[in-house]
Amino acid sequence: MRGAAWLPALALGLAGTLALAGCGGGDVAAPPPRVVLVAHPGTAGDQGGLAFAGEVRAREESALSFRVGGKLVRRFVDVGDRVRAGQVLAELDAQDLQLQASAAQARLAAAQGELARASADRARYAALARQQLVSRSALDAQDAAYAAAAGQSKAARADYDAARNAAGYARLLAPRDGVIALRQAEAGQVVAAGQPIFGLAADGAREIAIALPEARVHDFSVGQPAQVELWNAPGKRLPAHIREISPAADAQTRTYAARVALDDARIAADGLGQSARVYFAAAPGGAALAVPLAAVQPGPGGGKALWVVDPATRRVRLAPVRLGPYAEDSVPVLAGVSAGDWVVAAGGHLLRAGEVVAPVDRDDRPVDGAPAAAAPADATPER
Repeated sequence: MRGAAWLPALALGLAGTLALAGCGGGDVAAPPPRVVLVAHPGTAGDQGGLAFAGEVRAREESALSFRVGGKLVRRFVDVGDRVRAGQVLAELDAQDLQLQASAAQARLAAAQGELARASADRARYAALARQQLVSRSALDAQDAAYAAAAGQSKAARADYDAARNAAGYARLLAPRDGVIALRQAEAGQVVAAGQPIFGLAADGAREIAIALPEARVHDFSVGQPAQVELWNAPGKRLPAHIREISPAADAQTRTYAARVALDDARIAADGLGQSARVYFAAAPGGAALAVPLAAVQPGPGGGKALWVVDPATRRVRLAPVRLGPYAEDSVPVLAGVSAGDWVVAAGGHLLRAGEVVAPVDRDDRPVDGAPAAAAPADATPER
């Protein structure tokens, strides 16, 4: 019995030790709320509407080719050269064409000789018929021979004219003023009739070639206003409008080709082929909201989502959204959030649903309804 008397004392000592240890360690400090950058959709810069990448093209583009085949012996222009209407661009070896023209001319001379003989025979038979020295049937035969000779002469004349024209087609002429945008053949190459040799971008209006997505092509129409920003002039937007929309989708990309014409702007010929971006003032068929690309997160179960902050509770929730075509630094939001929501613009990959955050705007000011974060003085908001 005396040996067990120490047990209550030991238990009391252990309890006291645990109590002292608990008091000595103190409470574990909770980490401060994570500082996140938030913004309203479509309020940071000019992010509203849709944007499409495009290329500056000439309104009139021609593929130039020879009307006859042959060996290309001389090329007088190259890509980038300016040409005038009627200027010689290239020449074929015209020797065979000239020989064909000479042969056609000889056949024409023979046909004309035959016609002259048939004409003389008919005249003699006509005189004999008036004297009743030949039968009427003999005169009719001479009339038929003359008609046949006249037809052959006419056909030979047409063949000669065609051969002479073909010899002239050995020179490729510029149909209008413009700039050579493409070269597809070189001297020494044998080309077929109709094979493209040059691509000519005619002087005059310039426009932007874009591709409209298959799912939204019906939201656009000819004449719809737009704005064009050229790659070599960032920040400067030119007024424009949709001039045409292809009625059929491309078999590979499943997009519809469209041309956007500039309203009142002249682009130099050296601007052909440069990149451009076409903006539409508002997303057709809906509100024009957009968010920065950094705000887009993978959605739960596929798709895309945005972190939305409740200013009252400072808790975040993941909102699935439907997005439009991606622009250079933003993306349109077609459904899922409203213009008044606070969306996490950066740092969303570090968040979890229901987490308490310290939302600040781009001026590092706490948003309405959310007090400043209890962060160290040298803390930098996550962007």
